[in-house]
Amino acid sequence: MVMPVVWWDGRTLPLICQEAVVASSYPSLTHALAEALVDVLRFIDGSEDEQMDPDDAVNVLEGVAHVVSTLPDDQRRELIVLIGEMAAVEADPARREFLVEFPEAFGLIDDAP
Repeated sequence: MVMPVVWWDGRTLPLICQEAVVASSYPSLTHALAEALVDVLRFIDGSEDEQMDPDDAVNVLEGVAHVVSTLPDDQRRELIVLIGEMAAVEADPARREFLVEFPEAFGLIDDAP
């Protein structure tokens, strides 16, 4: 069934309504966003100079590190636990390593002694 959707400016966009509901493979929005964040950061971290300006890459990585390192303690702990759970079930060794290193690399925990 096709139903028009009216945008704020009066334009219309056909919207296809599907009967089937697709279930998310993530248990929560937080988990889905953490998975997406890790994938984006891993891509940026592994980008060649031709793919992304190195200065821009560093700015993005440092920006994310600043945001997550300034989370309240309970949210930092929640993210550390979630990243640990993700690492425990990760089949890709390179992604698992990125996940294991994530809390320290992005300032969620203090540097190792």
